[in-house]
Amino acid sequence: MELGFDREKNRQERPVFVRRHALRVREVPNEVWSREQADLIDAFFQNAGNFALSRSDYLRMHQARRHRPEPVHGDG
Repeated sequence: MELGFDREKNRQERPVFVRRHALRVREVPNEVWSREQADLIDAFFQNAGNFALSRSDYLRMHQARRHRPEPVHGDG
């Protein structure tokens, strides 16, 4: 199964995203930024129990992925 991923579009969008994110980081006060990051991390931890895979299942999948060769993508 191949995903519709446009590498060139991603390559072009990445610097724009980085600049926009860096500008936001510079403009937002540290107290606000820190609170937002803490809220995000807390939400991840709260939601972890809703994830369908157990830790051992995830690690098994991750290990299997590491031993699989990367797919070769050609233009045709």
